[in-house]
Amino acid sequence: MKNAKTYKNQCFKSVNKKSDEKYSMYRQLGILTTIPIILAVGPILGYFIGNFLDKKLHTEPYLMIVFIIFGFVASGRGVYDLIKRASEES
Repeated sequence: MKNAKTYKNQCFKSVNKKSDEKYSMYRQLGILTTIPIILAVGPILGYFIGNFLDKKLHTEPYLMIVFIIFGFVASGRGVYDLIKRASEES
């Protein structure tokens, strides 16, 4: 009787381990597919904020360029943090 119980527990652990690996793989895939979105959103927001401020302050195109650069830097930082978090979870 003890052997049957042990075998049942081992089978359950094996199935549970496989589902955990599959969940982990899908989670990493979901995290890493957000990278293109992050890379696009930062400079786009920088463009709109810079363009708005340029029109208000009559400083065209300087603030737009500065905020686009800020957007690229922020996007790079976001991607770096995302990759770091994804590698820690694996």
